[in-house]
Amino acid sequence: MIDIFIEYPLLLLFTVAALGYLVGTIRIKGSSLGVAAILFTGLVFGAIDPRLQIPEIIFLLGLSIYVYSIGLSSGPAFFQSYRKNGIRDFLFTISMLILAGLISAVLWIAMGYSAATITGVYTGSTTNTAALAGVIDYIQNTMPAATATQLTQEAVVGYSFSYPMGVLGGMIAIVVMEKVLKIDYKKEKEALKKEYPLEEKLDHISVEITHPDFANIPLRDLLKQYDWNIAFGRYYRGEQIDLANLHTQFQVGDVLRVAGSEEELDNFADTVGKHSDFNRSYYRSPFDVQNIFVSNPDVVGRTIASLNLDEKYSAVITRIRRGDVDMVANRETILELGDRIRFVARREDLKGLSEAFGDSYQASSKVNLFSFGLGIGLGLVLGMIELKLGAGVSFKLGYAGGPLIVGLILGALRRTGPIVWLLPYSANVTLQQIGLILLLTAIGVRSGNAFMQSFSMEGLSLFFASAVISLITAIATLFIGYKFVKIPFSFLMGMVANQPAILDFAESRAGSRIPVFGYAMIFPLALIMKILIAQVLFLVLS
Repeated sequence: MIDIFIEYPLLLLFTVAALGYLVGTIRIKGSSLGVAAILFTGLVFGAIDPRLQIPEIIFLLGLSIYVYSIGLSSGPAFFQSYRKNGIRDFLFTISMLILAGLISAVLWIAMGYSAATITGVYTGSTTNTAALAGVIDYIQNTMPAATATQLTQEAVVGYSFSYPMGVLGGMIAIVVMEKVLKIDYKKEKEALKKEYPLEEKLDHISVEITHPDFANIPLRDLLKQYDWNIAFGRYYRGEQIDLANLHTQFQVGDVLRVAGSEEELDNFADTVGKHSDFNRSYYRSPFDVQNIFVSNPDVVGRTIASLNLDEKYSAVITRIRRGDVDMVANRETILELGDRIRFVARREDLKGLSEAFGDSYQASSKVNLFSFGLGIGLGLVLGMIELKLGAGVSFKLGYAGGPLIVGLILGALRRTGPIVWLLPYSANVTLQQIGLILLLTAIGVRSGNAFMQSFSMEGLSLFFASAVISLITAIATLFIGYKFVKIPFSFLMGMVANQPAILDFAESRAGSRIPVFGYAMIFPLALIMKILIAQVLFLVLS
């Protein structure tokens, strides 16, 4: 059987992926490893026979697809977060990465490692292949051939033995610190739902206007004065029914149909009047409610306000469902492929709205191969560019950094003229899953043999060193960041997730996508800093 897997690595790939995914579904005390179990299944297969290998191109393909898809989906929130907390998070991240470098230097003194070995341990503990490549490139360009070969081998050995612990360390730290700090993920999710596109349970109610202070004032002016995160639909004035718009002036006694979260709706009702048990079914209404898919590229990446719906239709948008997330629609909401829009409109306008927005589930699920291929190609080109930071110090963003940065930028732009960069939500999730499976399988199988060898005396020593670096750095990041810098724990998990397996594990613990935003925000900075710290560490200790 082993010979078959050696001869057919594609069979090995899907066997590891299938078994790993199955293991990941097993729940113990309410918790499971999820997709991360594929990594550990790969480690088992790799430990059985060192000849079992997944082609390098599979790893690179999976890595590029995964980080580019992450970048596209996280771009808007990434730049929004940097505008709000950029300096704070920038300084904190650099401090924690320098801490990891200092711990490595202390271990070099205490354990007597060579400079190349401890540098390899540092890059493996932080799961940064680009940093290892940068050090090896410096060694080979500045050292005699024989010396360069020896030092390269030492760095690679340190990296190989420490990489598995670099992944495990982050996961262990998350589990330990969430218990020590008594983290309430639901409470954090509730607090952050206004800053990030998270799942929110929406409802709709009837509210009667009873306070005269809100009468005879255009809705536009009321929205400027009050921070209401709700959507206005129909309003009833006696026997008359109409749709609310920015020019509408309500009167005492009007009954409004509004949509939003329970908290927002209660606050609105208490402010303007009271809850009403008004039953609209008693009235003949010219309006109807319909959900319409966004599949027309012409409206993607545009705000609702820019579409000027009021000029063509008698309709309002009350909510948008993106994936599993319900959002209150407002004029500044930007539409994406696959959005399901709930319209309240005159029946005769529904056909025109359906045609204008596409309303095709099949079309809204397709990947535009031109924009996807162009975007990821631009990312790979950026990753190949060698950036010099002084004499003998250079690095490349590589297959991870290049596509991620380009993905973040294009995701924030959403479209450039006729080119829509955004992927449909369902397609983005699928590509992330495929990319993650490919790279986790390749990493696991490739590291399995080294992981088993780490239980030799030399390997056990390197494994211990990597455990110290990864655990102390991750625990310090989570504790200091949460207690003193006041960064939400769910966001911090993404910051310590220097590897996709840790990120997927963090998402499963948090029960939300908040860790993804922390990961996307910090990864480009962390990638560059790890490359620099690794080369400085080698130069100083040499």
